[in-house]
Parts: sequence; C-alpha cells; structure tokens
Amino acid sequence: MLFDVDHWQEVFQSLRRNRLRTILTACGVFWGVFMLVVMLGFARGLENAVMKDFGNWAPNAIFIWGERTSKPYAGQQPGREVPITEEDVEFLKARVSGIRAVVPRNMLGGRFGAGTAVTRKDKTESFSLSGELPEYLQLEQMDITRGRFIDAWDIAERRKVAVIGDRVREVLFASNENPIGQNIRIGRIDFVVAGVYRSPVVGGRADWVNGRIFIPRTTFARTFNTGNRIGHMAILVAPDRSSAEVEQEVRAALKARHRVHPDDPRAFGSFNRDKESRKIKNLFLGISGLTWIVGVLTMFAGAIGVSNIMMITVAERTREIGIRKAIGATPLSIMVQIVKEAVVLTALSGYLGLVAGVGVLEIAGRIVDSMPKGQGPSFFSRPEIDLGRAVLAAVVLTVAGALAGLAPARSAVAVRPVEALAHE
Repeated sequence: MLFDVDHWQEVFQSLRRNRLRTILTACGVFWGVFMLVVMLGFARGLENAVMKDFGNWAPNAIFIWGERTSKPYAGQQPGREVPITEEDVEFLKARVSGIRAVVPRNMLGGRFGAGTAVTRKDKTESFSLSGELPEYLQLEQMDITRGRFIDAWDIAERRKVAVIGDRVREVLFASNENPIGQNIRIGRIDFVVAGVYRSPVVGGRADWVNGRIFIPRTTFARTFNTGNRIGHMAILVAPDRSSAEVEQEVRAALKARHRVHPDDPRAFGSFNRDKESRKIKNLFLGISGLTWIVGVLTMFAGAIGVSNIMMITVAERTREIGIRKAIGATPLSIMVQIVKEAVVLTALSGYLGLVAGVGVLEIAGRIVDSMPKGQGPSFFSRPEIDLGRAVLAAVVLTVAGALAGLAPARSAVAVRPVEALAHE
C-alpha cells in the first residue's frame, strides 16, 4: 500500500482539488519549520562566536591575582595589599596537586594592561605590553606567522627582544617589509623584533588582541623595576583534576602563606575559564531548548490546522468514503489514505520551510563572510544548522503530520456506508 502508485495519485489529486485551502493550510507548517531552522541557525552562530572567543584560551586555565584584604587577621589590619611573587609560583607547584603549569605574567599598567608608546622611525602608536615566559603559548592559541616566540635563552639572558602582533606590524611597518630583526622603541629602550603572531580572534576584539607586544618577563622586570612581583598568574589544571577544586585549594594555600583570613573573599581575585565556559554552554543549551520549544509548538500549531482542514475534507468526502466501504475497502486502508494526505501536506510544506530557512542562513553566512577581517560583529559568526538537527526537525515534522491525520482518519473510519450513501 505504501508504494501503490494509484494511492499516491489519489493523494495528490485530493490536495489539488482545493488548492487555495491547501496553500493556506501549508503556510502554518511552513512558518513553523522556517522559524525553527532560522532560530537554531542564528543561535548556533551566536554560540560559535562566543565559544570561539573563549576557545582562544586554554579551557583549563585559572587566573589568580592579589588584591586587598577585607578582614583583620593575625594582627594585620584590613585593607592590606597582598602581592603575588615568584616565590608563590614555586610554592603552589609544590603545595597543590593537579597543577600542570603555572605561568606568571606582568602587564604594563596593571592586570588589564594599558597602552604604552611604541615608536619606529617616524611612526608612533600605543600598544599593550606584557612580560611573558615561553610557557605562555600553552595559555593562548596564536599563530607565529614570522620568526619565533620568546624562548628560554631570552629569559635567562634578559634579551631585549619583542614578539609583536599582526596589528602592530601593520601600523609600524610597510606591507612589504619584513619586521624580523628590525628595532622598535618601547619607551626609551630599543627592542629587536623576534617574531610576529596572529590570533584567530575575529570581530571588534581582533585589533586589540593582535595589537599586543610580548617581551621576556625577566627583561620586563629589569626594565620596569617590578622585581619578583607578579601582576597575575595563570594556572593550567591537569585533566584529571576539577578546576573548581584546584581553584579553592590555590586560594586557600595563598591565604595561609600571606596570613590572610581563611574567609576573606577579597584578598585574592580569580577567574576560572572552565567555570565560565560551562555557564555559557548552559546558557546556550537553554537558548537551544527554548528555540526547540517555540519552533515545535509553532509547527504543531500548523499541524493542528492541517488536522482541522482534513476534518473538513473528510466531511466533504463522506459519500466517497461510504462507497469505498460498501465495495469492500477496509478501515485500515481508509485510515492510511487520510493519514497519507496529512503527512504529504505537512511534509511538503515543512520541506519548503526547511529549504527557505537554510537559504536565509546561507545568505546571512555569506554576508558575515564578506565583511572585512576584524570589522565584522565579534558577538556573531556564520549561522549554521548541523545535519543532526535538520534530521531531528524532519522526524518531528513527520510525527506532526501523522498526528494531524489521526483524528480525521478515525472520523473517516467511523462513517457508516448506509448513512454515507444518503449524504448530500
């Protein structure tokens, strides 16, 4: 019965019989699928942009910095500044298990950094400057497009070398000029460019991310007289440990070492990328769930419209159904016929909605791709819908069509041949 050609011809003939009514009914299902696909695609574009920004950094990184105490403890008054030093780095490595690496960092202008004047020949611009170790590459994803990053010899010999971002290269050097081996002046000191990097970050933040300059941390300490003090440290957590647990242990260990009240919440600040990443993932999971609820409810609202129209169709074909039953048609064949019509109507309109939704996503994607690099929206990337979600939408659509045809089919089966033959 499923592959009966006559059966299918009858289905399409029935749908063509009332074209305007069929089109208007299909619009409800079309809109439901269209909205579902578009909302899922744009939600994924938003999620991809945010997670790409987060993905630029190691997901298992914890950032710790010193602030001021808020509670008195062991004879110390509140408001005392708590500095983090190089000794704290070695202390944590020996004291806290589950730490894969500790990367101490210093930034000119404080933890968030501030621009410093960088000059080359007649060009001067302000860029962010930080002192780093070779292990920094474990912390942030970046492509070294030319030269190299800071190495152990740079640290040991306090070399005056710099690794510049692609934005710095664009501003201070000509497009056809190789910056490797060239001098730039940071403040009053000349540094030799050892490497150029490019970050995969796009959008509004790309210029800032690619507008940083890295120098050896030991050189930074000598140049800016920071001694053994650290602006903040990045702690990479081992895969077998919970980042939340390690964060608590680190804070507790530092409080004990610096004689800070165990319950003081302000002495040390921290940022856990894994924790924040989970929050964002849960947020987008909720957005995706809400999108599915809205889309599926809209789709089923369209299916209810299909069911209502099929009920009218059954009422109009009462005499035809009665004749079929009188000449031997089984209740199952009649039910299958009605359900087929509902499924076909729902599937065709849903398929058109799916195609239209994918078309809108493709157009939006091409618009995003055509934007100049670094000038597109940082909070949004190319919208897309994966195959799994499209298949799931098709399954939901088929189920909706089948459910839409059940009530009219049962009504058709309940028709009595004698009453149907007398029906006008």
